[in-house]
Amino acid sequence: MNDNNKSELILNIDKLHTNDLGVERIKRNLCLDVDDVIRWCKEKIKESDSSIIRKGKNWYVGTADCKITVNAHSYTIFTAHKLKK
Repeated sequence: MNDNNKSELILNIDKLHTNDLGVERIKRNLCLDVDDVIRWCKEKIKESDSSIIRKGKNWYVGTADCKITVNAHSYTIFTAHKLKK
């Protein structure tokens, strides 16, 4: 994990957003039943054991149970997937 990437994303965490299609895609992919998907993603990203890697234009956030993909320029969360056990 590169701490610079993690701190850069954490410092800009309030900029995270998505659109209606993104909300539905994330809920479907992760089988979430929450009202605030953005808040849920922010909490996952801020977990102490999350790993954040920047590759090109995206950040890939790995947690214990999912992977969240965030555009590094617009801070748009555009997808998330469960990790296979």
